[in-house]
Amino acid sequence: MTIDEIIKQALYEDIREGDHTSLATISGQSRGKAQLVVKQNGIIAGIEIAKRVFDAVDNGLKFIQKIEDGSKVNVGDIVFEVEGLSISILSAERLALNFMQRMSGIATTTSIYAEKLKGLSTRLLDTRKTTPLLRELEKRAVKLGGGENHRMGLYDMIMIKDNHVDFAGGIEKAIDACKAYLLKNNLNLRIEIEVRNMEELNRVLIKGGIHRIMLDNFSVESMREAVQLINGRYETEASGGITLETIRSYAETGVDFVSVGALTHQIMSLDLSLKAV
Repeated sequence: MTIDEIIKQALYEDIREGDHTSLATISGQSRGKAQLVVKQNGIIAGIEIAKRVFDAVDNGLKFIQKIEDGSKVNVGDIVFEVEGLSISILSAERLALNFMQRMSGIATTTSIYAEKLKGLSTRLLDTRKTTPLLRELEKRAVKLGGGENHRMGLYDMIMIKDNHVDFAGGIEKAIDACKAYLLKNNLNLRIEIEVRNMEELNRVLIKGGIHRIMLDNFSVESMREAVQLINGRYETEASGGITLETIRSYAETGVDFVSVGALTHQIMSLDLSLKAV
């Protein structure tokens, strides 16, 4: 589903037969102007999406952007102005805010985690722990906040996790099956495998045939030992239970990537408000 299709469905969910409150209280010819006002410091994200919402409601609205997506914002900053039919502005208001507040919350959270990695080569990744149908928007917000995207879905990377290994009958069988599948279907996808302990890591290193190793729920000390053992032969990723307090310690082990599900599923929306002027 495209972003425009998501917006169309979301507008139908909210408006359906009409914004009856606005239709009842405001003349159909009344014109107005509103500003998006920042009420909480953070990283702004989703301005382009908000514009597309206003355009979907009424392409006659005039949208004036004052701040770039991904910028730091402070309380009182004006992000954009929108001008035109008052009913159109009000009908689009909530959906535009819903998108922007969540995306800005994700971007802000990501920027806080990314700051912890400053000066290190380790890169911050998101996960698939996203809101259904909003993954593209939420992953876009991660990038605006200074993070990077892991795979978009199940279709663009092979990711062998613990359940795959267990169902396949072991690490070696899982890797062989993935390589055979890619060859049979003429697919060129990178292979990542999750390991839960040093014994599994050693089995992967003996087997080979992968691109990245995810070290899941390792302690900082075990992570350092694992990274040294891998010694650059494959990309390395730390995952599982990594918090804002521990992320730098994990990164200092030399791991290439740190993935944090909290970037998209444990965030608070940024406080924004659309005010008539």
